[in-house]
Amino acid sequence: MKVKGILVLSLLLAVLALPLLANKSAVSIEAPAAVKAGEEATIIVKVHHRGNSSLHYTKRLVVLANGKEIARWDFSSSNRPEAADFSREIKLKIEAETEIVAEATCNLHGSAGPASVRIKIAE
Repeated sequence: MKVKGILVLSLLLAVLALPLLANKSAVSIEAPAAVKAGEEATIIVKVHHRGNSSLHYTKRLVVLANGKEIARWDFSSSNRPEAADFSREIKLKIEAETEIVAEATCNLHGSAGPASVRIKIAE
């Protein structure tokens, strides 16, 4: 009976600790601070997440430029990202000051929130 109680208590503690191991998908963006008008900028969006199995993965990555969607990747349990942490590169012609916003979403825990950078026009 004592062993059964220890097993039940251990299982309960493990279930309660699961949220501590889980995390939301988060992003960071690398982009030039400024480019000349009409030039192409290379934007790298890095996704950070603890989990990349058929049960727990980043399900979506969306990138916006001045509020307009410029890139989107949708993932599923059978079409997951290549790793828990991964990146995507986007080339974008910059005509005016541009705000880039990216957000990734975990299939279980949601998003840590968007990241943003501003690309200015160089004189």
